[in-house]
Amino acid sequence: MEYKFFALIIGSEILNGRREDKHFTFLRDILKKRGLEFSGSFVIKDDPKLIEDTISFIASMKNSILFSFGGIGSTPDDYTREAAAKALKKKLVMHEEAKKIIIQKHGQNAYPHRINMALLPKGSELLPNPVNKMPGFFLEKRFFFMPGFPQMSHPMVEYILDNFFKDAGKKEYRYSFKALCSETNFIDLMKETPKEVEVSSLPQLYSDGPRTIISIASSNQELAKKEFEKYLKYMDEKKIFYSIIKD
Repeated sequence: MEYKFFALIIGSEILNGRREDKHFTFLRDILKKRGLEFSGSFVIKDDPKLIEDTISFIASMKNSILFSFGGIGSTPDDYTREAAAKALKKKLVMHEEAKKIIIQKHGQNAYPHRINMALLPKGSELLPNPVNKMPGFFLEKRFFFMPGFPQMSHPMVEYILDNFFKDAGKKEYRYSFKALCSETNFIDLMKETPKEVEVSSLPQLYSDGPRTIISIASSNQELAKKEFEKYLKYMDEKKIFYSIIKD
């Protein structure tokens, strides 16, 4: 099965510049390293309806996996638990194991606010938190909800990948070149690309004219090389200068 991984990064403070996001780069790099597909990333403000709608949108896609960061604390602007319950059509219920962890950690100070972190969508399972023991949670082994703090959530991501997607990745074979021409030269070739191959084009403009970086990738090495060689042959025939990029 080919999964599509999505990031949902929640926090008005990211959008207004008070805090820098560190989740996107981390998730991009760890997924790439494991041969998994990063299909999209959403950075949204602390708005309950927007959170609900974004979760619903991601959940509507086949084989989608959601990594959600932020909004599961105990303050009034932590909307993610309730939004997740609505989006995934679950009741919000007291999770007894989460309740026990919160009480063990905070004693009587768990009340009246911290205990609300144990109100989770029905059917939730817990994600261990190696930093302060306050767990994240997940449903259906598809929808994973973690704190916004990278030092807590990033080990959780590694835990998720190790335990649920260890054998899901594919080795990717990538071949790239930089050509001394416009990307329009390659449009016809790009249209002929087999569905098993990914072709990306990065145009660049310099004072002496355009450049184009073409990158070809596939889990099928033979097919990737075959497509790459088509471009090389085309450039040789058209006398287009190019240099091969070592990926």
